Amino acid sequence: MKKERINSGYSEHGANRSRPSFIKWYTSSKSAHEDISENVELLRERSRDLYAGGGPLGRGAIDRIVLNALGAGLKLNVRIDSGQLGMTEEQASTWSVNAESEFDYWAGSHLSDYGGELNFYELQVLALKSILIDGEVLVRVRKRRDRYMQGRFPYQTCVQLIESARLQTPNDLRHLVWDEGVALDSEGLVIGYNVKNRHPDSELTGQPPVEDVYLPVDETILHIFMRERIGQHRGVPFLSPVIEQLKQLSRYTDAELMAAVVSGLFAIFFEHEPREEGAYGEEEYASEQGLGEAPELGNISMQEMSGTMMDLPEGVKATSISPGRPNQNFMNFVESLAHQIGGCLGIPSELLFLRFTSSYSASRGALLEAWKVFKNWRKWFADEFCQRVYELWLEEAVNLGRIDAPLYHRDDYSAKLYAWCEWVGPSQGQLNPVQEVQASVMKIENNLSTYQRECAEMTGEDWDLVMSALTREREKVPVSNAGGRAGD
Repeated sequence: MKKERINSGYSEHGANRSRPSFIKWYTSSKSAHEDISENVELLRERSRDLYAGGGPLGRGAIDRIVLNALGAGLKLNVRIDSGQLGMTEEQASTWSVNAESEFDYWAGSHLSDYGGELNFYELQVLALKSILIDGEVLVRVRKRRDRYMQGRFPYQTCVQLIESARLQTPNDLRHLVWDEGVALDSEGLVIGYNVKNRHPDSELTGQPPVEDVYLPVDETILHIFMRERIGQHRGVPFLSPVIEQLKQLSRYTDAELMAAVVSGLFAIFFEHEPREEGAYGEEEYASEQGLGEAPELGNISMQEMSGTMMDLPEGVKATSISPGRPNQNFMNFVESLAHQIGGCLGIPSELLFLRFTSSYSASRGALLEAWKVFKNWRKWFADEFCQRVYELWLEEAVNLGRIDAPLYHRDDYSAKLYAWCEWVGPSQGQLNPVQEVQASVMKIENNLSTYQRECAEMTGEDWDLVMSALTREREKVPVSNAGGRAGD
C-alpha cells in the first residue's frame, strides 16, 4: 500500500503548492545560459536607457558607486615584502617610491590607452561604468608598436576596452560550444571570445564590414563582470533587479509633472448666448457683453502658452477640471519606493537623493552601510582590473630595465612579490570630523589600526607621502606657527 505523502519542512512554507498566495506564482529556472546569457541584450538596452535619462534614480545609483569607489581613479600604493626579496626597509621604501613614480608616468599618459584618448585613471572610470551599465567589459592589454608608441615614450603596453555589445557568437560556430560570444570546451571552461571588429549596429559611413575576430584566452584578455551564478559567462547589468520599478517610477514622475504643468495652464472661456444671425456684428456683440474686441485665437495649443482666453461657440459651456496638482503624497510615495530600490542595490535612499534630513546617527549609519558596498566594489575592481594590468605593465618595466628587480624572473612567486600593492581611492568623508579624527587617534593608540590605514580612510592619501611633506613643511614653518609638532 502506497504511503500518503505528508507535507513537512519547506513544503509547508516556501515550497507549498496549495496555499492561495502560491497558486499563481509561476517560476522557472534553468542554466545560467538560459536565465542570464539569452537575456543579456535586452537587459543591457534597458539599463542604458535608464542611465541615459529613463530613470534618474538608476543613473544616480551607478554614479554614486563610480564616484565613491574610484573617484578620479585608484592610485598605486606599493607594499612589497622586503624580507622575502632580500631588501632592507630603506631599500624597499626607495624601490616602492620609484615603482610608484614610474607607473604614474605610464598611467598618467594617454598612450596607456590603445586609442590614445584616455589615461589609465580615466580608463578605470569608464571600465567600471561600463560594468555597471552593461554588466561587463572586455579588456585587452596590448603592445602597440606603431607611431603612437614611438618617440620619447618607452612603453608599448596599453589598454583597450571593448564594449560588451561586440561580444557575439559567430555565424561559423567552428565546432565549439558558444555561450553568447564566449567559446567553451567540452568541460564548459572558457577558451576564447568572439569579438566583432566594430560595433555591429554602428551606422557611421566609411567603416569596414562587420567581421568576427577570435581571441583565445590568455593573461592579456580580461573579461570582467560580477558573477551571481555557477557556470555564468556573461555579466548582468547592475540595475537588472529593479529595472521595472525604476521605469514605472519614471513614468509616474512624468505623469505628475505633466499634470502639474496642465494645472498651471489656467484658461478663461467666453460663453455666448444664442442670438439671431445678422442682428448685429461681432464687435457690437462683444461691446454689449463688456468684452472689448473679440479675441482672435486661431489654432492655439494649450502646451504653447501658460494661459489663454478662448472664445466658445454659441450654446457651448465650459466645464472646469481641477487635476489637484501638485500631489501632496507624491514625495512620500517616491521615497517609499526609493527605500526598496536602495535596499536592493545596497545604496541607502539618502545617497540616491543626496539629501540627509535624518539625525546624525541615522545619516552616519546610512553612510557606513553604503561605504561597505563602495569598498567591496573598489576591492573587486582593483583585483580584477587594476592589479592585473599593473602586473603586465611591471613585466615590461622590468624587461626594459626601468625598474630594478633582480629576482623578478626567478619564478612566478617572486614576480608576485614585486607586484604586491594596494589601490587607494577616495576617502569615506566625515559627518562630524572632530569626533571621527579622535576615534582614529584612539584606534592607533590602542593598537587597533595603523597610521597608513587611518590616513587612507580619512583622507585617501598615502601616509608616507604625507609624512614626507610634513617633514619638509616643519623645517620651513616655525613651531609656534605650525601649531606644534607631534609629541611636543
